[in-house]
Amino acid sequence: MSQDNLIILKNKETGESYYTRKNKRKVPRKIELKKFSKKLRKHIVFKEAKK
Repeated sequence: MSQDNLIILKNKETGESYYTRKNKRKVPRKIELKKFSKKLRKHIVFKEAKK
């Protein structure tokens, strides 16, 4: 993956993070995705964080 397109999705409660890509021209806002948390063992919201 190109480093330019990488963003970090982070959960504040658990401190877990996921790396994903985003098209910054089509999606200018910060994204929120429901991903699986290994610590809580359920799906929770991960929000875009700074690098």
